[in-house]
Amino acid sequence: MRALISVSDKTGVVDFARELVSLGWEILSTSGTMKMLKEAGIPVTSVSDVTGFPEICDGRVKTLHPKIHGALLARRDIPDHMRQLEENGIGTIDLVCVNLYPFRETVAKPDVTMEDAIEHIDIGGPSMVRSAAKNWESVTIVVNPEDYATVLDELKADGHTSRETRLKLSAKAYTHTAEYDIAIASWMRPKAGLPEKLFLEYDECQHLRYGENPHQSAKFYKTLKPAPYSLATARQLNGKELSYNNIQDANAALDIVREFKEEPFAVGLKHMNPCGAAVGTDIVDAWKKAYEGDTTSIFGGIVAFNREVNLEVAQLLKPIFLEIVMAPS
Repeated sequence: MRALISVSDKTGVVDFARELVSLGWEILSTSGTMKMLKEAGIPVTSVSDVTGFPEICDGRVKTLHPKIHGALLARRDIPDHMRQLEENGIGTIDLVCVNLYPFRETVAKPDVTMEDAIEHIDIGGPSMVRSAAKNWESVTIVVNPEDYATVLDELKADGHTSRETRLKLSAKAYTHTAEYDIAIASWMRPKAGLPEKLFLEYDECQHLRYGENPHQSAKFYKTLKPAPYSLATARQLNGKELSYNNIQDANAALDIVREFKEEPFAVGLKHMNPCGAAVGTDIVDAWKKAYEGDTTSIFGGIVAFNREVNLEVAQLLKPIFLEIVMAPS
């Protein structure tokens, strides 16, 4: 069994490769990753030794070769495919661990040049990812270090990854390359004088009980880049699953909270409208003032603070029926 490892995000890759070797896998790799693995004492074969062709054009061309892509794309269940591999001296590659040059991080730098951005557009990486993902029935594709443990657990237990896992990893891989291409296109279009094209990238947070009305379905999505003062990145400590209206009201409350940073602040809100909002000498004082703004309408509402909720505030909140209480801690 052979694995090809070539990663920009090297988190956990040494341990992952070491475990593969202990399970009897041969590791293939390219320049930067190969150097790291060798320094860790892990036996590794250069991709150039496999292809019989050196890396050229400053590393722009290294894995774009039939001995790599034939090894990935050949269907193991088609005898003619396997015959062609044998005739051409190509061994199969059964696992690919690849993630891509950091394009987003590069263009986020304020002084980035066009030349630097272009050199951080990966070509061989997406090609290998897509080849492996296309042949997911036979090849395991790993693009995220978070999946190393799952892959290793299955290899140790069964000697191979499950069909279900390979399909999930394939879908993740295509998502990885799709997001990568979106980042490149979004950055290059204005540079080329083309009109903006809006690409929406959101991850599903949760399936909601219902939408704005009980007969409607709804899901809650978050952007890839975490936003401050957002329910999408909040941690729910207890209580039932949030509803569509809960999320709308909670985010409205957080939109108000974000306006107040210097002084302790509290807001009570219901149906997208504040019942009361106040700054105070401390968070207890702020809540007392906010509550006195409308002691009736806050029933069943949402409360948000810009400071930690202490015991004294919690005791003041307890007698009031509230849907949500939000705070930094």
